[in-house]
Amino acid sequence: MNIVTLSIVAVLVGWLATLILYSDAEGLSLLDLAVGVIGAALVGGLLAPFFGISMTGEYGFTLSGTFVSWLGAMSLLALVNLVRHGHIQCGHRRPPATRQ
Repeated sequence: MNIVTLSIVAVLVGWLATLILYSDAEGLSLLDLAVGVIGAALVGGLLAPFFGISMTGEYGFTLSGTFVSWLGAMSLLALVNLVRHGHIQCGHRRPPATRQ
C-alpha cells in the first residue's frame, strides 16, 4: 500500500509542480513531467523519512509529506531548467527564434 500511495503522490505532485512552473499546459514536455515526478519521488521517498516526515498516514497521504514532495519536485525542475536554459523558466515558453 505504501509504494502505491507514494507513487500516486509522486505523479500528482510532479504534475502539479510542472503546471505551476509552466503555466502554458500545451507547452509541457514529457521530460519536464518526468523530472517533476523523479524529484517528488526522491525527496518524498528518501529525504522525508530521513528527517522524520511521514509520507503516509492512517488515511493515506499526509499534508507535510505531500508538501515536502512538492518542494522536491519544484527544486529539481528549477535546477534542470537552470542547467538546460541558463535561467529558471517560469510562465509561458517563448517559441524559438527563427533566422531570416
